[in-house]
Amino acid sequence: MRQWLNPERPTLPEQIEDPAERRAIIIELWIVFGITLGLSGARSLLSLVDSLLKPVPLKQQQVAINVPQATLDLVDLLKQLLSAAQLVGWGALGVYLLWRAGLKLKDIGLDKRKPRRDLLHGVGLAALIGIPGLVLYFVGYALGFNLAVLPSTLGDTWWRPITLTISAFGNAFAEEVLVVAYFLTRLRQLGLRENSSLLTAAVLRGSYHLYQGFGGFIGNFVMGLVFGRFWQKTNRLWPLVAAHTVLDFVSFVGYALLKNKISWLP
Repeated sequence: MRQWLNPERPTLPEQIEDPAERRAIIIELWIVFGITLGLSGARSLLSLVDSLLKPVPLKQQQVAINVPQATLDLVDLLKQLLSAAQLVGWGALGVYLLWRAGLKLKDIGLDKRKPRRDLLHGVGLAALIGIPGLVLYFVGYALGFNLAVLPSTLGDTWWRPITLTISAFGNAFAEEVLVVAYFLTRLRQLGLRENSSLLTAAVLRGSYHLYQGFGGFIGNFVMGLVFGRFWQKTNRLWPLVAAHTVLDFVSFVGYALLKNKISWLP
């Protein structure tokens, strides 16, 4: 297991002691997450509250992830691509801020030193998280803790697989850069313990999935613990991006292909 996680100890950023710099980091964290995933978490919480206040149980309600954004086909395509570009931009913002703080791509595991190993680890993580996560979703749905999640309601167009694949990467890049590399690095610089940082990041990851129900929070909280610990031990981020992309690709594209062929899918 230690060999799979790479026993090379990552170089940790120095803890910042200067009060002004620490205050600047805290303000930066509030700004970054106030316009990205933290804001998504607040909206997701309100969506869950709204769902709970409705007179029908959660399992009888539906929520869609990838939905049409325009009536005209070409406009819809462009808007789907812009949504994915926004996600990549969120991740790029996290990378840029760490770079401005003096960190290099290799310091957060986004360099190209180990592409084959990163990919293999990514596939392994996808299997580790994906299969139990699917079971957890259906169990939670059966028990009434989840809404029926529709990964895609896009029409059967030639560009649907393309945009869903790009969207899968956009989600993966934004979340893994911001919630893992950026957030955990900043918490290290503030002096938080590794376990406390990991728990906080996992709660953040679960929060912006609350719109799916309590099962969505729990599943992504566990995913956050596994992914965050992997990064803390290996300092490699590409495997997480690869694993998350695979998970979303299978969910988005697989559902789009199978939803009219398997009766028990929502």
